Amino acid sequence: PIQVEFRDLPPDIALQMLKPEGALHILQDLDNLSAPHNVSYHLLAGSLLPRKKFLAVGLSSVRRPHGYYLPATLTSLFKQSTKEELQEMVVVVHLADTDPGWNARVAADITRKFAHRILLGQLLLIHAPQEFYPTLEGLKRNYNDPEERVKFRSKQNVDYAFLLAFAANLSSYYLMIEDDVWSAKSFFTAIRKAVASQEGTTWATLEFSKLGYIGKLYRSSDLPRLARFLLLFYQEMPCDWLLVYFRLLLTQKDVIRFKPSLFQHMGLYSSFQGTVNRLEDDEFEADAVDLPDNPPAALFTSMTVFENYEPLKAYSASGGYFWGKNPEDGSTFCIVFQQPARITRVRVRTGSDERQGDFLHAGVLELGRRRRADGRDCSAYITMGTFEKGLFERRGLEKGVPGPVECVRIRVTKGQSEWLIIQSIDIWTAADS
Repeated sequence: PIQVEFRDLPPDIALQMLKPEGALHILQDLDNLSAPHNVSYHLLAGSLLPRKKFLAVGLSSVRRPHGYYLPATLTSLFKQSTKEELQEMVVVVHLADTDPGWNARVAADITRKFAHRILLGQLLLIHAPQEFYPTLEGLKRNYNDPEERVKFRSKQNVDYAFLLAFAANLSSYYLMIEDDVWSAKSFFTAIRKAVASQEGTTWATLEFSKLGYIGKLYRSSDLPRLARFLLLFYQEMPCDWLLVYFRLLLTQKDVIRFKPSLFQHMGLYSSFQGTVNRLEDDEFEADAVDLPDNPPAALFTSMTVFENYEPLKAYSASGGYFWGKNPEDGSTFCIVFQQPARITRVRVRTGSDERQGDFLHAGVLELGRRRRADGRDCSAYITMGTFEKGLFERRGLEKGVPGPVECVRIRVTKGQSEWLIIQSIDIWTAADS
């Protein structure tokens, strides 16, 4: 049997040399079955810095029949980041069109518009020449896709593979986006906070958008094998499908997606044949500066849980929701913290688009102290407010309850015939809690 060895790229980006034509080429070892051993990247703008950053943001761009969104995407990335955040971030753009003239014109345009970012080492423009690509002719037509669609998505997989391989040594984490997205304010800090919340877990992918491959975060140490994975299966299926398989192979069964989304699709026209593409993420918030803290906790409910829709699904970032049967007057859903916390803000969403009646018709949110001996509830509560049309959201809760609390409880105040879906519970805490 054929043995495939997935080895990490060497820590130093193998070789840099100035070619006679003046473009800086970087040779990268890609020891795999689908690409030549050495890929010579053209570094079109920017310079490699000696120090690793916290985050590299990578995007690939090709000519579109309609629309040119790259400058707006870059403007959003830089404008929505503070000076301090930008010191720990680098943006890498792979200009991957087959027309060298287009790549050169775009490189000149971006260099002119973002000269300051390039000089500060915050922006790199690269190109992997077509001679290093595997064949894009006569590919398998899986899923009965038209030949042109197969060619487009297969090349896109290789575009991303070469981008990932290049970026592997630039930072600790790598964020994948597209060249036509808006960014939320201080998305960098929100991502850093999300990474910290997953400390000690073996996640493969963290997601900050629900669209395609926008807002997917990886450990940079995983990029070499992800690049090889895309190259090995480049003609089999679209990139976003391959990314799901990669996550599953790294034994992360559940999606870990943070809300609100930090990135929004802006482009009207697809890069494939210029077709209209109105994709939007309805969970995007432009001013979503911070993600909830959701301190470690145990969750309990007096309601009967339907199948595997257990309470934790409403509280964790892994997706899913809680679904309880027959909520009665006095039914409770209780979050008991491992350590007391100073709560500043709580947001609870109930109901769903599919089951529009299964929201909390009448209920209150309470903060509790004096955890009971069995650890399943608290014995003293203060009511913070009522649910309005299935939603509770309130800030400044620390003003109503001085000091830390041990429980957050949702209490039903009137029975309802419909079941109850709790879609998400988001809790923010004070920094000194």
